Amino acid sequence: MTIRLGLIGSGNISETHARAAMAIPGVEVSAIYGSNSTKVARLCGECGATAYSDFEQFLRHRPMEFVAIGSPSGLHAEQGIAAARRGLHVLTEKPLEISTRKGRELIAAANEAGVKLGVFFQDRFKPDIIEVKKWVDAEILGKPILADARVKWFRPTSYYGDSRWRGTLALDGGGALINQAIHTVDLLLWMFGDVVSVQAEKRTALHKIEAEDTLVALLEFRNGAMGVIQAATSAYPGYPRRVELTGSEGTVIIEHDRLLAADLRNKPSELQSMGDDRNSSANSAAVGDVRGHRAVIEDFIEAIRTNREPRCSGVEGLCSVALVEKIYEACRLGKRVEVEG
Repeated sequence: MTIRLGLIGSGNISETHARAAMAIPGVEVSAIYGSNSTKVARLCGECGATAYSDFEQFLRHRPMEFVAIGSPSGLHAEQGIAAARRGLHVLTEKPLEISTRKGRELIAAANEAGVKLGVFFQDRFKPDIIEVKKWVDAEILGKPILADARVKWFRPTSYYGDSRWRGTLALDGGGALINQAIHTVDLLLWMFGDVVSVQAEKRTALHKIEAEDTLVALLEFRNGAMGVIQAATSAYPGYPRRVELTGSEGTVIIEHDRLLAADLRNKPSELQSMGDDRNSSANSAAVGDVRGHRAVIEDFIEAIRTNREPRCSGVEGLCSVALVEKIYEACRLGKRVEVEG
C-alpha cells in the first residue's frame, strides 16, 4: 500500500527528506510547500509532487497521510499543529521546537487529533550507537561516571549570512547548541538518563550572529555521573563529533557515529564497528548520506501502521529542548541551574 507524504520546506534538509523518502518502496512525495518558489518547483520536478506556495492549500492536498517538517526550527510547532488538526501525522526535523512551551503545545495538538508525532533524531538508528546503548542498559559499562561530548564543528560566514533564520533567537532558538549539538544532547540523555543540574558559558566568538557559536556546559546526571558538552561552529576546520562514556567497568568512544574504542573489563564476545556515516557534518551542513533519515521515516511509517510510538516521539524529543533551555538559562544567569525532573 502506497503512503504519501508532504514536505514543509524546500531547503537543504527538505531535499534530504525527499531523497530519503523516495528511496523507500511504497512511499511517494505528493506535495511540497515552501516560500522559495524556485526551490519548490525544482524539488517537485525531482519528486513528481505538486507545488504549493499557500500553506492552507497544501494542508488540504490529498491523498497525503503525513508531513515532514524541514522549515526553520521556530516554525515547527505552528506548522505541526496546523497539520495535526487536519488529521495529518507529523514528523519534524530536530529540534522539536525552540522552547518547551511551544513543544508541549505541539504534543498536545497531536494527542488531541490522534495523530503520530516524531522527531528526526537519526543517530538513534546508527548501528554502533545502538550497540553502545545496549551496553549501557545492560550495565556492561558499570556505574556511570563521566560523559564527555565534543561537537567542535565549523561553519563558514556564508552559512549564516545566506540564511534569514540561522543563528537567530526567533527562528533558530540559539546557535551551535540547539542547532548543531542537539543530536548529541539527545544521545547523552538517551544513554545516561536525566540531567538534574547544569552550569554553562557561551560566546559569539567568530561569527556575526545573534546567538552563540561557542558553548561549554557542565552536566550533573540523576545517576550521579558528571558530563561535559562542547558545542561550536567556530572550531576551524571542524572535527568529527566525539562522545566518550566512562563507567566503573570501562570507557567507550564514539567518533562520527562510529565505535572508535571499547576499553571494557568485560568486552562483549563480538566487538566490531558497523558505523560508516559518510556525511561531512564537521564542516558542512550538506547531507549526502540519507540512510539515517530514511530509517527515521521507515520507523515513523511503521508506527502509523501498527499504532505504536515512533522511536523518537514528540515527548522524547521534548527532553533535549528542555535541557537546552536550562543550559541557556545557566549561561544567562551565570550560575548553576537545577533541571526539573
